[in-house]
Amino acid sequence: MSHPLALIVDDEPDIRELLEITLGRMDIETRTAADLAQAQALLKQEHFHLCLTDMRLPDGSGIELVEHITRRYPALPVAMITAHGNMESAIQALKAGAFDFVSKPVDLQVLRRLVEAALKLRQPPKSQPKKAPEAATAPKLLGESDAIESIRTMIAKLARSQAPVYISGESGTGKELAARLIHAQGPRADGEFVAVNCGAIPPELMESEFFGHRKGSFTGAVTDKEGLFQAADGGTLFLDEVADLPVPMQVKLLRAIQEKTVRPIGAQQETPIDVRILSATHKDLAEMVKKNEFRQDLFYRINVIELHLPALRERKGDIPLLANHILAGLAEKNGLAGVQIEKHAMEALCDYGFPGNIRELENILERAVTLCEDNRVRLEDLQLPETPPEQAAHLSGKPLEDHLGDIERQAIIKALEETRWNRTAAARKLGISFRALRYRLSKLGLDQ
Repeated sequence: MSHPLALIVDDEPDIRELLEITLGRMDIETRTAADLAQAQALLKQEHFHLCLTDMRLPDGSGIELVEHITRRYPALPVAMITAHGNMESAIQALKAGAFDFVSKPVDLQVLRRLVEAALKLRQPPKSQPKKAPEAATAPKLLGESDAIESIRTMIAKLARSQAPVYISGESGTGKELAARLIHAQGPRADGEFVAVNCGAIPPELMESEFFGHRKGSFTGAVTDKEGLFQAADGGTLFLDEVADLPVPMQVKLLRAIQEKTVRPIGAQQETPIDVRILSATHKDLAEMVKKNEFRQDLFYRINVIELHLPALRERKGDIPLLANHILAGLAEKNGLAGVQIEKHAMEALCDYGFPGNIRELENILERAVTLCEDNRVRLEDLQLPETPPEQAAHLSGKPLEDHLGDIERQAIIKALEETRWNRTAAARKLGISFRALRYRLSKLGLDQ
């Protein structure tokens, strides 16, 4: 394969020379331009694999060049060279379509990693991770609606960038799946995808979890511990439910993202990290910023590009495809010959509002497969709530799934008490099979 060709655009001869030497040592050929006009002329003459441009040019700005390349040469990754600490310019460049950015004075190690990531885009786009054992079982974004086709197109574009992405949408819409697909289809696919639920970490442990610690740095630190940022180095860090981060941690996270370094607790020096940040929450982050519950500067830093996932009720045409896919998986998991869903049951699913989205669809079908006879899911097996969807999302201050679990638990306990805890008789009284009752007892934690 011929050597890659890079375009370097900077009006300072010393910077151009430094970049030429660095890229030359990576076996990359280079062409240089001192201004916007020269760069545009060179782009017409040769086929480039990478462009590095300064923010300020004598006859325009690097943003103009980024926009020009995005329009005319969308397959060409372009990285911006910004003044140190000027995150506003970096974010502006990423929004304009830049692949990534590097700050002056240029850290050559950071530059090399950026260049290596950009050149991986020369390979054909991947729809699944390259790791063979995972590829066969890798999750897919299912659906044929216009909304899902638009999401697929957006994910493919986002995968070619290193810009932070904020994934919004209701609970159960598949935000982590979207994050995994962005990672899997991009140049970081061979790196680690590290997902963390920010609301599940106790505040006093957050700094250690995110940045790691050194042995002896506090009581209980008996060994060195790697943090989530270090674990995701070279890959992607997915911050799920980022809205749940306490404000002090938001400050530390912002600094780590901006400086691309972390300092483990007890360490004397900072450690460089190369991590792409993807984040998500079902909460209205913009509204939280207005209420001073979430830092505005961090919001703008993680929300360079927003990917909004539609609710299941907004793409009802995809419900039959999703339902049949889920049933096939449940049949395989439970060793069944095949599970079919009757017409009236499918129509009911399509009419239901799904306040819990795809996750609720999965739970409904899992229960139905357990309750159904002859591997045929009927309308009564679905046990769909009668509560209107707009009112069902939070009943008595509880999520829908918890509310339904309480009702089911009470009904089962009542039947067991009335039959003196004879499970066979209780199942008959409830109108379900013994196997179904045993499953529900286990799921509700009543089997003891």
